[in-house]
Amino acid sequence: MAIEISATTRKAQGTGASRRLRKANRVPGIVYGTGEATMIELDHNTLYYALRNEAFHASILSLDLDGKKESVLLRDFQMHPFRQQVQHIDFQRVDAKKKIHMKVPLHFLNAEAAPGVKVGGGIISHVLNELEIACLPADLPASLEVDLSTLELGHSIHVSDIKLPKGVEVAGHHHASDAVATVQVPRGHVEAAAEAAAAEAASAAAAPAAAAAPAAKK
Repeated sequence: MAIEISATTRKAQGTGASRRLRKANRVPGIVYGTGEATMIELDHNTLYYALRNEAFHASILSLDLDGKKESVLLRDFQMHPFRQQVQHIDFQRVDAKKKIHMKVPLHFLNAEAAPGVKVGGGIISHVLNELEIACLPADLPASLEVDLSTLELGHSIHVSDIKLPKGVEVAGHHHASDAVATVQVPRGHVEAAAEAAAAEAASAAAAPAAAAAPAAKK
């Protein structure tokens, strides 16, 4: 079921008009793509809470514009520098017959079962948190799952290891060999091991000198 958001056509334009909208708890925006661009306005609070939903950022949305529904994608939004206020939002119309490029979030599963964590005492490091894909609108996944259950200490999961749904392909600057997640020994453990090794080496070096000291006195 598509996520729905309501908007109305914005008649007044310009900086002053946008400022008045924000004071009235409304958000100025635009819908572009197939056909002419349309200036719109939305209820701020409804939009603010919708933006907190991960799926809102990577799903085909149903935009109810003046009572007429159309399929759109969220393409951009601007927040106030220090207030919890949405300043502007952009939507793009979707053509069901044309492929779209979209960044979708990665959901990491079974991290606690990874041998590198469970046996090796390592920690998971996420190199990527989202992946750019290309697909038809009907095939767009809200997220992609990354199974970490077989990840060994010092090893990585790569883009090529992610199981993509039918009709979905990797796009953008990603390569099959790019790391998505790794299991590494915690930095503190590495430093402690190095200090212990240094102390052991210093102790081993001091032992012959200590043994030779009594002989020197004779």
